[in-house]
Amino acid sequence: MRAIQVSAHGGPEVLSPVELPDPEPRPGEVLVAARAAGVNFIDTYRRAGLYPSTPPYVPGDEGSGEIVAVGDGVQNLAVGDRVAWCDAGGSYAELVRVRADRALPIPDDVDYAVAGSALLRGLTAHYLLHDSAKPTAGDTILVHAGAGGVGLILTEWATARGIRVITTVSSDAKEALSRAAGAAEVLRYTDDVPARVREATGGAGVPVVYDGVGATTFEQSLASTAVRGTIVLFGAASGPVPPFDLQRLNAAGSLSVTRPSLAHFIADPSEFAWRAEEFFGAVRDGTLTVEVGQSFPFTAAEAAHRALESRGTVGTTVLDVVPD
Repeated sequence: MRAIQVSAHGGPEVLSPVELPDPEPRPGEVLVAARAAGVNFIDTYRRAGLYPSTPPYVPGDEGSGEIVAVGDGVQNLAVGDRVAWCDAGGSYAELVRVRADRALPIPDDVDYAVAGSALLRGLTAHYLLHDSAKPTAGDTILVHAGAGGVGLILTEWATARGIRVITTVSSDAKEALSRAAGAAEVLRYTDDVPARVREATGGAGVPVVYDGVGATTFEQSLASTAVRGTIVLFGAASGPVPPFDLQRLNAAGSLSVTRPSLAHFIADPSEFAWRAEEFFGAVRDGTLTVEVGQSFPFTAAEAAHRALESRGTVGTTVLDVVPD
């Protein structure tokens, strides 16, 4: 089978197309002929060595496709089923082994590109809104990278729940996307973001900041948060946040900072299924509009990583393993 392999830790140039033996499903697994592979920031973190990984390896956790074989003990899935996943390693490949309890049936009216590139982001937005912090109708929140894959879904979902959303973006085109998702106010990273946020909230600041950018926005997040508010640091698109003195949280207004990971919110199969059902349901009923912003040929994984790391992408990014 064809696959993309990380030969060593480094930049996007370490991604190379290779030929590998076809895998076989183990007990409790299904083997999927992939149609689409989602490209996510966590893939770039592992490739660069920021997160643990051991080259050479096939990157990617997310994708969609059709089951071509089932392992022993699999009862609820069959050959021919359309499924998606977001935590199966080695997903930049034509054939992917997926644990049966992590393979989610794709509704007939959801296409492979959406299912294969938006599930991770959709589940992330779900746990961010429901668990990492719990803004309620009438609250105003700040979402950094408002035109990114998570940012658009998070903005649209929060707005549907009656939450007012302020976002940050880098361009006019991204501002238009963020506003279309429901953002009430859209700021540039180069603005005095804390001043603008406090102006928009009567000087109080916001009770919740969702920050997936990291190093370049974290100080803005701290200064934009209301007394007893929460900063949810869920990514590091601009690099990790340097160590800082926790006493600053006291002086800034008894703030809380949390650094969650999706894996801890979908570890239980029933919780995983619940979040996925709510996400796909919101896509199907029109609550969420998933923007597949970039689609790359399967062998162009290097270009996909460069685009993502440039922070010039919008919506989700997908590799067409087998184009429709």
